[in-house]
Amino acid sequence: MKMERADLYLVRLPLKFGFETSYGRQTHRETLLIRLAGAGLEGWGEAAGVEFPDYTYETAAVSALALERYFLPRVLGRRFTEPKAFVKAYADITGFHFARAGLECAFLDLYCQSRKLPLFRFLGGARTRIPTGISLGIEPRTGQILDRIAAALERGYLRIKVKIKPGRDLAVIAAIRRRFGPILLMADANSAYRLRDASRLKKLDRFQLMMIEQPLAPFDFLGHAQLQKQLSTPICLDEGMVDLDHARAALALRAGRIINVKFGRVGGLLAAKALHDLCRRHRVPAWCGGMLESGIGRAHNLALNTLPHFTLPGDISPSERYWEEDLIEPEVVMERGDLRVREEPGIGHRVVLARVRRHLVAHRAFR
Repeated sequence: MKMERADLYLVRLPLKFGFETSYGRQTHRETLLIRLAGAGLEGWGEAAGVEFPDYTYETAAVSALALERYFLPRVLGRRFTEPKAFVKAYADITGFHFARAGLECAFLDLYCQSRKLPLFRFLGGARTRIPTGISLGIEPRTGQILDRIAAALERGYLRIKVKIKPGRDLAVIAAIRRRFGPILLMADANSAYRLRDASRLKKLDRFQLMMIEQPLAPFDFLGHAQLQKQLSTPICLDEGMVDLDHARAALALRAGRIINVKFGRVGGLLAAKALHDLCRRHRVPAWCGGMLESGIGRAHNLALNTLPHFTLPGDISPSERYWEEDLIEPEVVMERGDLRVREEPGIGHRVVLARVRRHLVAHRAFR
């Protein structure tokens, strides 16, 4: 199959409500969409980096530049018969994980359509219904987060994740437990703490959380290992899990007991599957995280989440969670706490180009 054309769409999507983490507050989501065309078909991917280089250096604009200068010249005009050859074409390029993830996803969507194969089946998934959790941002008043949790539980979400930072942690978690009792609850710190805060984090043990996600700096594996020895609450590693080598090092140091797998962070679905397999071999629980993707990235993430070792509810919410109008049809919907995986070829969703254009910041086409 010849790669005939590529389109990059930089879009800025309005969130239904503000979303705050320890990095800051978001009201919009800037993301990069990739469309690959060949053999009369088109495949879509999403490079869901960030707008400001805090979580990662790779903003959507950086991803676009990397794709234009380095990645697309390696694949356009060439024929590829299978995904490994496609990925090998740019394997010597270092970094830019979100860019390479978006490009790979677009090819996999295209490839699976050409084979009349659902993406999740290609990846080795079997489940067609995925239990889902919700990620809730930091709110200025505790009553606001309690109201959001009540609404989420009423809606059917099976697991609640709340963002925390110093000063918005212990009292918030205590209030949640008082009101809602033994719900599935976890906290995400997004690297807001340092090892000197161990005594404060130790106080979270009494709340019987599923896990505390990324309490320390992304690559502070030694610090996480020391902290985990002091906590009964499992530490989940997120930002530092950028590839298999970092994951192996973290596991060898016992820096955490759970791993969050994000296909954008590790450089694609194939790399994410390899990390899933590593966790499975080491009997380390793993789950799929999200990056506030549009429905395009969400559909890819949903396919990934069908793999057998992802046994914990992930962060893959339905379209209505963040968007008044998603970019895909049909939108991702939730039924009784589960998301249904579509069995049509590729990602199983159609991208509505008119909606993409409504939120367009920049567009480039390449042949």
